[in-house]
Amino acid sequence: MQVGFLTACVRNWSLEECVAFASKTGFDALEIHMGHLPAEKALAEDADIRELFANNGLAISSIAAYSNLLDPDADKRKANVEMMKQYVDACVAVGTDVLCALAGMPIPGKSKEETIAAEFKEVFAPITEYAADKGVKIAFENYFVTLIGNFDQWDAVIDAVPMPNLGFNYDPSHLIWQGIDYLAGVDRYADRIFHTHAKDTEIRHDRLAMCGNQNNRGWWRYVIPGFGSIEWGKYVARLRKAGFDGVMSIEHEDNTFTPEEGLEKGLANLRLLA
Repeated sequence: MQVGFLTACVRNWSLEECVAFASKTGFDALEIHMGHLPAEKALAEDADIRELFANNGLAISSIAAYSNLLDPDADKRKANVEMMKQYVDACVAVGTDVLCALAGMPIPGKSKEETIAAEFKEVFAPITEYAADKGVKIAFENYFVTLIGNFDQWDAVIDAVPMPNLGFNYDPSHLIWQGIDYLAGVDRYADRIFHTHAKDTEIRHDRLAMCGNQNNRGWWRYVIPGFGSIEWGKYVARLRKAGFDGVMSIEHEDNTFTPEEGLEKGLANLRLLA
């Protein structure tokens, strides 16, 4: 298993700076945020990008194109859908077969389930088919505000678009604070985990006992792997058992560390297990 990171935490760096840091620090791969690699750049400079990564001993685990393809504004939705197709092509151009994405936000006035049954299928069925024809897998991050907050909703999107190249960028940090079994989920969706975010969640049980779980009054926060409540040894073991041999991509959202410090500490902790 490999360790990488999502480049969103260093938005002010160039792609070349991200690659240099990752190579020097000992990472295996990068999940490249769309801000670091616009689709048109990937398509126009694909040979140079491949060479940059090869010369630095790095792989591209995925391109991360996180946008809302279910925007209620018809023109914005159309533009976002076309952009997503460009990112499918960009993945092919730079040599990765995983496109990380969002499953979309609920339509105003509709529940998540109602949105999945109508708009999700309408938008994502043709995109998923387009990606399949290109040999690209679409991996939805299970960000809780999107359509896939819980496993019933995960099942619903699979039922809506039951193609084998539609799956998940599995993030245990969004599950644990909701009380969802992140280990059982690995077993349940083993054949649809195409990528995984390595992000931890610190749960403050003293705060939880004071304010309850109906809002975040400081009882949970995202942290670097190894500094929270995720049992990483068990999680990695469960991934291995499920047949996952891809990249654990650190998503650094821990405000107690600088980008460099957090990534280095996360890498050190995950190297003990990967």
